[in-house]
Amino acid sequence: MNLAGVFHRACAPFSYAVCPDTLVLRLQTDRAVERVFLHWGDPFEAGILGGAEGWTGQRMEITDRQPLDAVCWWTTELQPPYKRCRYYFELHQGDEVWLYGEDGFRTPQEGQPAGFYQPWLNPVDIPQPPAWVQDTVWYQIFPDRFCRGSEAPAPTPWRTHGSVTNGERFGGDLLGIEQKLDYLAELGINGLYLTPIFAADSVHKYDTRDYETVDPDFGTNDDLKRLVQRAHAAGIRVMLDAVFNHCGASFAPWLDVQEKGRASAYWDWFMVHTWPIPTPPRDTRDHRYASFAFADNMPKLNTNNPAVIAYFCDRCADWVETYGIDGIRFDVGNEISHRMVKAIRRRVHAIRPDVYLLGEIWHDASPWLEGDEYDAVMNYPLQQTVARFFGDRRRTAQALGGDLQRCMDMYRRQTRDVLFNLFDSHDTDRLYTRAGSEDAFFQQIVLLLTLAGSPSLYYGTEIGLEGGHDPDCRRCMPWDALDTPENRVRRAQVKQLIALRHALPELRGGGMEFVECAPDRRWVWYRRGTVTVQMNCDEMPWEVGETGETLFARHLAGGVLQPGGISIRMNCGGVGDP
Repeated sequence: MNLAGVFHRACAPFSYAVCPDTLVLRLQTDRAVERVFLHWGDPFEAGILGGAEGWTGQRMEITDRQPLDAVCWWTTELQPPYKRCRYYFELHQGDEVWLYGEDGFRTPQEGQPAGFYQPWLNPVDIPQPPAWVQDTVWYQIFPDRFCRGSEAPAPTPWRTHGSVTNGERFGGDLLGIEQKLDYLAELGINGLYLTPIFAADSVHKYDTRDYETVDPDFGTNDDLKRLVQRAHAAGIRVMLDAVFNHCGASFAPWLDVQEKGRASAYWDWFMVHTWPIPTPPRDTRDHRYASFAFADNMPKLNTNNPAVIAYFCDRCADWVETYGIDGIRFDVGNEISHRMVKAIRRRVHAIRPDVYLLGEIWHDASPWLEGDEYDAVMNYPLQQTVARFFGDRRRTAQALGGDLQRCMDMYRRQTRDVLFNLFDSHDTDRLYTRAGSEDAFFQQIVLLLTLAGSPSLYYGTEIGLEGGHDPDCRRCMPWDALDTPENRVRRAQVKQLIALRHALPELRGGGMEFVECAPDRRWVWYRRGTVTVQMNCDEMPWEVGETGETLFARHLAGGVLQPGGISIRMNCGGVGDP
């Protein structure tokens, strides 16, 4: 047995409480391990720890075995009657048997290992994200490029063909978004995520100069208040972008520091290492001061400073109290201090406990998801997993299944169900361009809308808007092309998939059973409760049969799923087994 492939820690995602009564335990082994048993019970069943107790616990087999690439995850649920749990594992492979506990491995002849512990399933320590997020389908808008509501001439005429730059301003605004709320509601959208809207020098507004005033390019503070009110009336929640890791070069405290140096009341709001600051302006690789990604026009804020923390706590409280904001997305969320995120959470949740706090973190974000900081993060690992499969034809359906399972189980179950799932955004190339074909585009849309989490469409994705990497992914919404024959079909199919998600609870939460298939790309096949999803990502037809109610299909006829095809059915059982 490969003992080096065995891993467990008594913390998420290997050991965690879903609720005060239920404990999830997970063990990692290599794929050769054949059976796993769990010995578990209350730590005090045999007496006080440290005495002459002879603890044994009860033995049960773990049957939920999830193959990943090179390892397996074995998962089970317990209901410890006294909310405490001591446990260890028993592994079988051929004639080998090993016991695994907190102090390592032992043979049965060597006796019981030290147990792992979950001391107490304390309700206050169990993350409970806002329930409404699981039922939300988001729509991300880059305001300058979505819709222009003002009749005043824009700096650059609206252009829907060809590439764009970050120096062009096309005049999209909050009034334009308000005018399209009916369009979004009709599509099935019930969550709106706006990239920064507060006063800044750039078109993207990630270089904030005034965190209290809506940028005049987009409208006024009253426009924001009215937009949120009318969105809520249409059943749409609103999330704003919080750029708290850094500010813009025109932010008043930064200007004060540049003028007064150490005499500035704001000196400790920043991290200036060389004074006077060398001229001319340039990137910050010379350590003149800390900044976002070496950008000299985005000085990094000292989010450990109590005054900075208090200032941004006030801003978030104002957004929630004055404007009724439902969610806050934290830009560069992994560089903001844990101290500040915790303080903002306490402040905001004292006003309204169901505000959704979302971190922009592109990697494993476990340290931020313990229940006292972010509710969830942007699920870029899922986006990268799906992009890898569709971009590399050597990847098999089995490999995709393992990769998806890892993404789904990276965090606690309650966190998984509110992860912000996205396949394109203002920071990536657009999904339609990356997909390379209509079929691959829709197969990825199906994945987005049938997996656990809270899915997000980037504006225009519903009609296959194209675009390369930043800035090309920020093209203007082509409203004049909305009703072309191909765009009507795309929008109708996306609308149908969104409606399915809203109608079927099993598509919004819960686990995924990925069916073991032949090691090629033909059978991408998983179940979400009573719903079966099948996609043919290879070049040969697949006989899937005709059992069950068809909920959505592309390239399916006579029970045969053609290359590029999609089948979503209800209660189709084992039809299509290879």
